[in-house]
Amino acid sequence: MKIAFVFPGQGCQKIGMGSEFWSASEKASKMLDAASSCCGINMRKLIQEEDEKLNITEYTQPALVATCGIIASFLEDNGINPSICAGLSLGEYSALVSAKAMRFEDAVRLTRKRGKLMQEAVPEGVGLMAAIIGLTSDQVNEVIDEIDGAYVANYNCPGQIVITGRKQSVENACEKLKEAGAKKVVVLNVSGPFHSPLLDSAGAKLREELDNIPISELTIPYVANIDATLNHNSARIRDNLQHQVASSVRWEESLKVMEDEGVDLFVEIGPGKTINGFIKKTLPNAKCINVSSIEEAESAIEYINNYKENGQ
Repeated sequence: MKIAFVFPGQGCQKIGMGSEFWSASEKASKMLDAASSCCGINMRKLIQEEDEKLNITEYTQPALVATCGIIASFLEDNGINPSICAGLSLGEYSALVSAKAMRFEDAVRLTRKRGKLMQEAVPEGVGLMAAIIGLTSDQVNEVIDEIDGAYVANYNCPGQIVITGRKQSVENACEKLKEAGAKKVVVLNVSGPFHSPLLDSAGAKLREELDNIPISELTIPYVANIDATLNHNSARIRDNLQHQVASSVRWEESLKVMEDEGVDLFVEIGPGKTINGFIKKTLPNAKCINVSSIEEAESAIEYINNYKENGQ
């Protein structure tokens, strides 16, 4: 059975996420303590109590990466290992941990720094992001290409594309896209114009951090956001992560690459079901499950072991 571990990005975080794991597992508890130590945040308090702080980018990012890493480790310790990994935006860091290219502690520390740099790159109120529902990527690009300061942030799945950039440019693009037939336009509650060239400076500063951490050779291939290519070696990881913060996330293409690689089951690891929604719209026949709780983890383990034994 060929399994893909797929990880969500910022926006799916919620109070209490992953707490069952560190309550039930000594290893998970130690991983959470390590995450706290390496980035200077009390993760237990942040995740269990500080609901407002959990939605601030510099805290959201390491908390989500720590949670996803703990859940993935629980599955791996129970014999469920991926054949391929991928993550949406921030989730790419979790994917690299599962692919054994990056240490868990380094990913947590890096993503706190990444969050701070992304927040600081553009003053609040200058940028905007919006989800465009009901148009193809070609239709969105045709409009966006005519508007200076507006860009595509995410190609999530057929009929759902996120745009980003300068506030006035994105507002103008939203009106033009409604005229072009968009079924719905949703302005996102985020702190900056992520995945736009306005964050080039954040990427350059992040590169300084990336150059100071070890990157190991991949033992499991992963699909990169910026170009939806399958990577078997680590040579381009630092470049990918540097440019990812200011480039479009090609998630729909990434899912198709994994399908072409023969993935039998997609396992979304982390809170929410956002990734499964994108999978179902992109690959209607794909098998996909969520793991965000101990109960879901145990169900996934049982399902996968039965599949391996019985072929279904």
